[in-house]
Amino acid sequence: MAIDNSTLNDVLKSSGVSDGTSKPKTQTTDSNALGKDAFLQLLVTQMQHQNPLDPQENGEFVAQLAQFSSLEGITALNDTVTAIAGAMGSSQALQASSLVGRSVIVQNDKAMVDTTKSFNGQVVVPQSISEGKVTIKDKDGNVVRTIDLGAQKAGNADFIWDGKNAKGEVAPAGEYTFTATTTVEGKSVEMYTLLPATVTSVTFGTNGGEMMLNLAGIGKVGISKVQTIGI
Repeated sequence: MAIDNSTLNDVLKSSGVSDGTSKPKTQTTDSNALGKDAFLQLLVTQMQHQNPLDPQENGEFVAQLAQFSSLEGITALNDTVTAIAGAMGSSQALQASSLVGRSVIVQNDKAMVDTTKSFNGQVVVPQSISEGKVTIKDKDGNVVRTIDLGAQKAGNADFIWDGKNAKGEVAPAGEYTFTATTTVEGKSVEMYTLLPATVTSVTFGTNGGEMMLNLAGIGKVGISKVQTIGI
């Protein structure tokens, strides 16, 4: 079976597909891509111009129709994925708006503290310890208070700071650093701290990137780093 080149070129041109010798029409998509409309036109033209004395086998037409069905399926799948991505973006925006102004718990050693009320934090204890402590320093690096953790099992150990210094005076509100340490085999070992922070704004990820939370006194933290979301 053969199709006249001029007939094939006419079909390609009418479908916006380049025949390699003439410039295709300007389109927003790839002009060399064979779309489903062009595919169907080529199939119909092929049937119209086949040699009646040597017609194409039915199996060959079935194979071409199967390719057409696959193309339709891929197009529908792309549309579905695009719709899902849009829905996820809307859901992420709704989630982000609800986080602004709320308190979250993140792994960090700094926090903005209102010393007029108690400050609650946690220490990640990697293994059972006989003793441990949390050292609190102000923004200038001066030790304000040391909290004794005592013996702790592996897991998260809670601690509370009442906002007062070692002299029993209320410390000024502001940024403080919390360092948790213990002793393992005679060596001082630092442990992670989980501290609360207030979400001031949210930055959406681009090109599928992670949403970032802007936390007061800390900066940007990925939402995957959040341990707990509070009030």
